[in-house]
Formats: sequence, structure tokens, C-alpha cells
Amino acid sequence: MNETSLGLLFGALAILILVSAFFSSSETSMMSLNRYRLKHLKGTGHRGARRAIQLLQRPDRLIGLILIGNNLVNILASAIATVIAIRLFGDAGIAIATLVLTLVILIFAEITPKTIAALHPERVAFPASALLLPLQKLLMPLVLAINSLTNGILKLMGFSPDEAGDDAVSQEELRTIVTESASMIPSRHRRMLINILDLEQMTVNDIMAPRNEIYGIDIEAPDEAVMRQLKNSGHTRLPLYRDDINQIEGVFHMRNVSRVLDGGKLNRQALREEAEAPYFIPENTPLNTQLLHFQRQKKRLGMVVDEYGDILGLVALEDILEEIVGEFTSNLVEENEEITSHSDGSTTCSGTVSIRDLNKQRKWNLPTDGPKTVSGLALEALEAFPDARTSVRIEGYQLDIEEIAKTQISKIRIRPLQSEVTSNSESSEAESLHP
Repeated sequence: MNETSLGLLFGALAILILVSAFFSSSETSMMSLNRYRLKHLKGTGHRGARRAIQLLQRPDRLIGLILIGNNLVNILASAIATVIAIRLFGDAGIAIATLVLTLVILIFAEITPKTIAALHPERVAFPASALLLPLQKLLMPLVLAINSLTNGILKLMGFSPDEAGDDAVSQEELRTIVTESASMIPSRHRRMLINILDLEQMTVNDIMAPRNEIYGIDIEAPDEAVMRQLKNSGHTRLPLYRDDINQIEGVFHMRNVSRVLDGGKLNRQALREEAEAPYFIPENTPLNTQLLHFQRQKKRLGMVVDEYGDILGLVALEDILEEIVGEFTSNLVEENEEITSHSDGSTTCSGTVSIRDLNKQRKWNLPTDGPKTVSGLALEALEAFPDARTSVRIEGYQLDIEEIAKTQISKIRIRPLQSEVTSNSESSEAESLHP
């Protein structure tokens, strides 16, 4: 009889340990679920996801249910283990039961099931929710009674149990999610998503073609010059101006070129009439904002102006799209800038080259929070207009000014300094090659 009773007790104890493992793994798996994946699975009709979301709507009740079940099971297991130990070892069985049961529960009902649940939360949580949901309804009076007491204590401590956690994702958190989703999203798509997030941090000044590089038509120029520009233009839209780009009168679309020719000759009046009114963009407009403005106003090209109304440059819709998807059209200006690489790792280029374009092309990290061109970067560091053959070091790069044309740096050589100490207290140091 005693052996039969001990067998039953051992069987009951094993079942209680399994039930304890169930509650422990359920708690860890439910709290480890990805809320956004849950919403996606719910949208696809996944039953387990729907049950899990229903349980997680009130996490205080879910935790209360799990802890009630777990503690009841563990206390009952402790009582049965004590009875078994006393029968086998007498009074010393109490200490033996405490030690052995602690180890058994710790290994088989806590650490092992919780580790499995943390590694595979969906595989544990979804089946467990099928039992937890009806169990919660069955024990709801007890759960509510205990929760009312605990919620009262939480309110006394200054916490509100009714406040749900904020599921909103910040921009930096979203950037991390995209970056770490290597196995889920192709690398090209990840770059596009990151580029979209970066639009808010960039302005039209970062991507505009400066005014000295704007390809336009001076309507005061001779007919032969205007016809030559129309014939040789590689752009779809051309600004029309009088003498100076600040005197812009419109933007001409090359699809209408046949309408401004009369017997093979230029009709200037038709050229003016076919031009659209110019569209102006304030400097420092964020790219994400400007993209929406282009879309709403059905525009594809705008002139960037400063606070005084002077034209600083030109921005096209394609320029913003290329910041998202990468370059997909040829850029005639960049092709003429003669960016040349050398075997020692240095690069020679025109001073008008964009720092951002150079960084992307060479995988460099020249600072972009100040001047937009290489020439401007060197002049800012030197704090004066230099003579030729002058060098300046900026954040691990050496800029050698090789040629100067009037008031512009026409040729500059840039070389990364591999041994540069990045912790230098001074971010830039100017030095003359010929003191």
C-alpha cells in the first residue's frame, strides 16, 4: 500500500513539475513575442496570434493568471515532495525535500522551459494561449480580486496599471530594425528604406546644383547661341533667364522645342510663351518636405533661393529620387568634373565636387554638416583664400590644393590618413607645404 501511495505521489509530483514548466514557459514566451509580427499574423488570420493579442491586451491579468497557477502548483509540489521525503527519510526528509525539489524546479520548471520559450516564443506562446485563454476566463474572479489588490498597491507607488506600453517606434529604432533585418529584406531594399529615413536630415542645399553649374538659356543671347544650346542640351528642362540667372523668367521643356522653331529659325516670343512659370524653393527645406511639395504641386524642378531672393542653385525631382534609390540617370555635370583616383588611395577632383557625392563614391567620411563642396570645406578650414600648393588636414583626410583659378579652387587632391589620431582635440589643422 505504501509503495502504491508513493508511486502515485511521484506521479503527481512529476505532473505538477510539468504544469509548473508550462506556466513558466508561457510567461517568458508571451512577454517575448514581437508585437508588430503579432499584428501582421493577426491580419493574415492566424488563430494563435489573435489569442495572444487578446491575452496581451491586459498584461496585468495575464501575469496574474500565470503567477497564480505557477505558485499554486509549486506549493502543492512542495507539499507532496515533503510527504514523500518524510516517508523515505523520516524527519531529515524535510531538508532533503527542500534541497532536491529546489534543484528540480529550478532546472526542469524554470531555467530549461524559459530558455526554450525565449528562443522560440511563437512556438511556445501560440499553443499555450489555447489553454491560457479559457483558464483566464475560468479563474477571472480570482484574478480580478488579486489584481485589484496589486493595482491598488501600484497606484500608491505612483504607477498606473491602465497605461498601456507605447508601441510606437522612433526613427532611430526603425533604422535599427531595418539594419538588423538582413535575412528578411534584400540589401538594396534596406538601403532604400534607410535613405528614406535620411531624407528628413538632408536639405535641398545638400543636393542642389549650384548656380554656377546651372545649364540654362539666356534669352538675350544671339539666336545661333540659343539654337546651339537647344540642340546640345542633355537636360529635359532648361531655365530661361535674362542676362543673369537671378533674372529667371521661366522653365522651358524640351518636348516643346518644335513649337519655338519657325522655318528652322528661333521664335523668341514662342520660346517665352512655352516656358512655365519658375518654381522657387526656400533654402534649408528638408528633402522629405520638398518631395511632398513636388508631388502636390505637380512640379519636377525648382530654383533654390536664399532669404534675400537670390538664386543659390537648382533641384530636380530626380535628384531627390536618386537619394532614395541610387543613381539611375547619367549626370553630365559630374562626368565633366574629372574625379580621378590614384594608386596611393588619393583622389584628384574639381573644387566644385559635392562632398556627399565624393563620400558615397569613395566610401569616405568627410564632414557634411558644413560646406557642401570640397572647395568650401578647404576654405572653411583655412579661414582665408590660399595660395596654390597649400595643404589642410580635416578629420583624418589631407586636402592638397593644387590649382586656383581666380577666386575658386579648381583642382584639389584628397588622401585619407590611415594613421591619423581621431581623438585629436582639434578637428582640423592647416599647414603650408611651402612655409
